[in-house]
Amino acid sequence: MKAVLTRVTRAAVRVDGEIVGEIDGGDTGGILALVGVGRDDAPDSWETMARKIAELRILDGEKSASDVGAPVLVVSQFTLMGATKKGRRPSWTDAAPGEVAEPVIARIVSDLRERGLEVAEGRFGAMMDVESVNAGPFTVLVEC
Repeated sequence: MKAVLTRVTRAAVRVDGEIVGEIDGGDTGGILALVGVGRDDAPDSWETMARKIAELRILDGEKSASDVGAPVLVVSQFTLMGATKKGRRPSWTDAAPGEVAEPVIARIVSDLRERGLEVAEGRFGAMMDVESVNAGPFTVLVEC
């Protein structure tokens, strides 16, 4: 499993021109989490990913989303699993199929909400327009 976590002042996801998920980080900031689920991920890797999203100290003042109650926008991003070592065309064989990945993303979202965080989501499997205002910019790659 991989995620790109970006500190944002705001972020939104649109599907067919309609906003389906949106956060406003306000003064503390928020996190845009693009999450890719792998075919060979450990069954409990979603727990580690949810913990990292909530607890990594990537907001101002070395704070985490859990520390300051920052909002999180979670967007499924199977293309993070693309292999690009050979040729010019990415291979998606490492990405989990939708029927496996969708419940994993749902578990991450549920875990973050159980931690008391405001969580918005993209729409699984949809063609999404993701908009963000990066703060810093500050972006990290997380692998579990």
